[in-house]
Amino acid sequence: MDIKKLLAQQVQEALTDIQLITDKPVTVRPAVRPEFGDYQVDSMMALGKLCGENPLVLAARVADALMNNSHSRTMLARAEAVAPGFINLFLRDEWIIDLTGQAANDERLGVARQNVQHIVVDYSSPNVAKEMHVGHLRSTIIGDASVRTLEFLGHRVTRVNHIGDWGTQFGMLIACLEIAENQGYISLSDLEGFYRAAKKRYDDDPGFARKARAYVVKLQQGDAWCREMWRKLVDISMTQNQQNYDRLGVSLSKDDIRGESFYNEMLPEIVDDLLARGIATMDGETAIVYLDNYRNKQGDPMGVIVRKQDGGYLYTTTDIACAKYRYQQLHADRILYYIDARQHQHLMMAWEIVRRAGYVPEQVTLEHHKFGMMLDKTGKPFKTREGGTIRLAELLEEAVTRAHKLVSEKSPQLAAGELETLAEMIGIGAVKYADLSKNRTTDYVFDWDTMLSFEGNTAPYIQYACARITSLLRKATATEGPLPETFSGTLSFSTETERALAVKLLQFEETLLAVAKEGMPNIMCHYLFELASMFSGFYASSPVLTHQERSRRQSRLALCALTGKVLSTGLETLGIRVPERM
Repeated sequence: MDIKKLLAQQVQEALTDIQLITDKPVTVRPAVRPEFGDYQVDSMMALGKLCGENPLVLAARVADALMNNSHSRTMLARAEAVAPGFINLFLRDEWIIDLTGQAANDERLGVARQNVQHIVVDYSSPNVAKEMHVGHLRSTIIGDASVRTLEFLGHRVTRVNHIGDWGTQFGMLIACLEIAENQGYISLSDLEGFYRAAKKRYDDDPGFARKARAYVVKLQQGDAWCREMWRKLVDISMTQNQQNYDRLGVSLSKDDIRGESFYNEMLPEIVDDLLARGIATMDGETAIVYLDNYRNKQGDPMGVIVRKQDGGYLYTTTDIACAKYRYQQLHADRILYYIDARQHQHLMMAWEIVRRAGYVPEQVTLEHHKFGMMLDKTGKPFKTREGGTIRLAELLEEAVTRAHKLVSEKSPQLAAGELETLAEMIGIGAVKYADLSKNRTTDYVFDWDTMLSFEGNTAPYIQYACARITSLLRKATATEGPLPETFSGTLSFSTETERALAVKLLQFEETLLAVAKEGMPNIMCHYLFELASMFSGFYASSPVLTHQERSRRQSRLALCALTGKVLSTGLETLGIRVPERM
């Protein structure tokens, strides 16, 4: 149930009732304090200015119209205008109870399926022949949380792992492979060193560099042996990357890989088309698109090279092909890119060409969901003590090791197998949540102590709340018998904490919709933290299993059960596993 949308519709209807017709959207948001109601309307200040009416007077007229509408009265106990022009909306208890009961009985927790869109999501995108490092974490897990949220809402999602599997570096690597003593299986960790060795040889040895460049040409021309060596390099990289994805609980698979090489055959046709239509021009042997919206230091339009003098293509050309393919072949309604902020201008310039060429129409959105960097406590990029890049596999292993120590100290009675499983859930979950809980557009400081804490806005805190609810329901089943299959007629409120918890539970759908729209998993994290905190307050002040009245116990158990389902489902949309006990 999207309460914000329902209330906004009612306010729009009230505006019509007072004969104020406007196409300006009404803004409704959850109230920040109980005395302000459950929701607030803050649109009357802008509307009052627009129509020349005192905002407080306008708010009072709209509040009266709301309460004179029979449909609105089924939802609202009262609507009150307050200075300087807010409308405080108080939901009816009966309406809250009815909706909460429906959510408790619904496998989707009251969340409606949206009108289906086909959404292509580009994320992770590591390079071949280099091991995944911490710099790949944000794109991978933020993109995956977005994918999971969109799918839960009912959209058809195509995952795309756009790997860097083409370019001049492969000539160098293939040349090095040829002269390597051992041309058998190469592990990715060896391949990382292999890459560095090949690069050094390329820089230091002119003869080797000439051979490498020749192999690039052979590879592009389809030479069988070069293609075989290239495929070997790609397969080794992707196998190791998949191990990282599996451990992270990321839903990417080998079937989602679309490398730069996938679009090679499209590139000549695209450049020829851009030239034929006058979008691109020739400067000598170089094909360039000049963009009026981007200027150099001299004030002249910036030129984007789409084909080099030697006939080679650049990343921009591939990105143009990507967008074209995703609309024309995949028939996407919306295309999302989770790529770091440093690539923003590059993408914007590529997409301007895409729009000018008509490869993707305006109604299909191209969205760069950019993100900041992971920093250490000194505010510098997160690296090893030696200044090197931290491998993602090392980071995850350390997370699990730290969680293992923490859990074994807190729960020494756990069996070894259970301890290992729990450490994996908590350690990996902590790393993911620490990142996902931060606004993706900003840099954030990586802090082991904070992320593994059982207090505050952390994965362990929310995982513990889930485990506590599971334990409570287990005890309830033992003492009360099986919980009712349906909670219809079970719920009632006797305290404000019960009511507040129910309202928060009903805000799950609007939270999911906000994440889906903005590509901001931190919105879900904030919601889950608030919900877990409210449950903790409710549990402390409202006896569940010890209350004398069975009806009260059943009502509170229903709230507990729904809270557990919402918390665990919310964590699942973030790709974080939920332990049954902690």
